[in-house]
Amino acid sequence: MTFINQFTTVHLDFLKEIGNIGAGNAATALSKLLNKKIEMNVPDVRIVSFDEMVEMAGGAENVVASVFLRIEGDAPGSMFFVLPLHQANHFIKQMIGDIHFSFEQPPYNEMALSALQELGNILSGSYLTALSDFTHISLYPSVPALEIDMVGAIISFGLIEHSQVSDYAIVIDTALNEEGFVSTETVNGHFFLLPDPNSFKTLFKALGVEDNE
Repeated sequence: MTFINQFTTVHLDFLKEIGNIGAGNAATALSKLLNKKIEMNVPDVRIVSFDEMVEMAGGAENVVASVFLRIEGDAPGSMFFVLPLHQANHFIKQMIGDIHFSFEQPPYNEMALSALQELGNILSGSYLTALSDFTHISLYPSVPALEIDMVGAIISFGLIEHSQVSDYAIVIDTALNEEGFVSTETVNGHFFLLPDPNSFKTLFKALGVEDNE
């Protein structure tokens, strides 16, 4: 049995619980930032191949809004927060109060870029803090980098830039909603967590998954 195949639904439930704790912390921070109640949850957590990760983001040529950061500490790796462009538009309109804003055509509004970067910073920071608290391993985010580009270009840049190659990614679905909004206005994003090769084993061991290869 391969190491990845030893990872069970119980361990995915752990990661989902960690994601929901991080989502709760992020919702509190966003509610204060926007002065309105924001609800967040993590409907699903999966482990997927690199190719599956690209397909989940709409395919290599799909244009998305993404916040990328490196994770330093006991289990280094890379993290992407990816939002479909129309959903990034929806949320940033709420953040900056400009109903006409759109990421469809550059140049982009500097305030909107800052708002999107702050959104990614809050979400990724909250999740990493929850993961670190739960596993008792040290994890520190780098300064996040914002990209509006095709999925393939964004993810390839992140991996090449830091010379990291991973066969698998942990996908954490994230749903954001403003209190009182209908479900069709929910903003659905993905966290793609790509631990460096040795970090996967460190994370899994912290969750109680032993490597018997």
